[in-house]
Amino acid sequence: MSENSRPLRVAIVGAGPAGIYCADALMKSETVSERGVSIDLYERMPAPFGLIRYGVAPDHPRIKGIITALHKVLDKPAVRLLGNIDFGTDVTLDDLKKHYDAVVFSTGATDDRALEIPGVDLDGSYGAGEFVAWYDGHPDFSRTWPLEAEKVAVIGVGNVALDVARVLAKTGDELLPTEIPDNVYQGLKQNKAVEVHVFGRRGPAQAKFTPLELKELDHSPNIEVIVNPEDIDYDEGSTVARRTSKITDQVAQIIENYAIREPKQGAIHKLFLHFFENPVEVLGEDGKVVGLRTERTELDGTGNVKPTGKTTDWEIGAIYRAVGYLSDNLPGIPFDNQAGVIPNEAGRIFDDGAHLTGLYTTGWIKRGPVGLIGHTKGDANETVECIAEDMVNGTLNTPEDAGEDAVIALLESRGIPFTTWEGWYRLDEHERQLGAAEGRERKKVVERHDMLAASEPDKVQSN
Repeated sequence: MSENSRPLRVAIVGAGPAGIYCADALMKSETVSERGVSIDLYERMPAPFGLIRYGVAPDHPRIKGIITALHKVLDKPAVRLLGNIDFGTDVTLDDLKKHYDAVVFSTGATDDRALEIPGVDLDGSYGAGEFVAWYDGHPDFSRTWPLEAEKVAVIGVGNVALDVARVLAKTGDELLPTEIPDNVYQGLKQNKAVEVHVFGRRGPAQAKFTPLELKELDHSPNIEVIVNPEDIDYDEGSTVARRTSKITDQVAQIIENYAIREPKQGAIHKLFLHFFENPVEVLGEDGKVVGLRTERTELDGTGNVKPTGKTTDWEIGAIYRAVGYLSDNLPGIPFDNQAGVIPNEAGRIFDDGAHLTGLYTTGWIKRGPVGLIGHTKGDANETVECIAEDMVNGTLNTPEDAGEDAVIALLESRGIPFTTWEGWYRLDEHERQLGAAEGRERKKVVERHDMLAASEPDKVQSN
């Protein structure tokens, strides 16, 4: 069989939104569809959906509803899910090049970006990503979380910071109706936080929140959102930003409304949004966090800020750093440590100025961890255009064995317990049954071995 008489074989490493959107774009490409395509989605976790399952707060069913659209893509016969497979350990780049015309890396960004200030390594200073992984039941993270501090700081003014602040400010019982596993509920029930302080070094017009997320802070009867009226300030650059962006203007308006309203009756927790406070040092005693020092800033006319020299010490018992995510360096793949991305041009992976034949990237590891989930659709379309162009030009990889069964034989020969799309249906049903027993839609399974067991056919599952 000639190369062009069989479907194009593509491996996508990472079955989160970016990888699934890429699979969808491949199937919708007119150029690729003329030949046909067969796609294998490799996923390190036993379950698909990446950031949606392990990076979105459990009380955000609207965002988790994106899974419905992703589900339809994975239901397509041209797509095969191969889960619980770690790239670089279970399968290598050489393995994939032997079996595929093209390999796309869409592994996202899960590590916390560093915050370079004194004291940041003290006990009680945490990366927000670690906390998110805990409350989302990620099997590779701790089952417990220290929630002893009564006053907590969150550094950052993006949606992740809002998620962390909101989860810390809510009660365990408020979050129980969601899909949180038992260990997370028990942990949140013991949470002692009564004040949560969110710090940003710039003003309301520079915050990276989305309006809906910002409004949701106030939906809980237990949370009073507080903004100091002195933090409502705009310069010419801020005014231009509000005038040219509806979202920026909406965010600023919501913050203004928080600043001028009357105290909320009955709220037992206070959530402060602080602007123009730049964290400069984490304060500690006996190796533990006891406070946060910030320096007051002021606008410089352009929307940026300059220091004023005035500092404030805040009594804080725990700090969560939500200053951005960072992608992992993948084995055998070039990586720009400064930018935190795979070097690429429009999705083609480059090394020393040359395109690495048959290798591509999409999503956050392609362009950095910025933007909303839907923005990765544009990344996928651009990358797929490159794959289609290289297919037409005959410049893709030439695999030794492009048969679909060859990959399964390889995994089985190595004794790798991989999961499938059919296995996800079984795990999904198992989690729904666990939730239904408690009047909930779902209860997430945390342990990897339990996820694998629930994914297998003809197994009686225990709680």
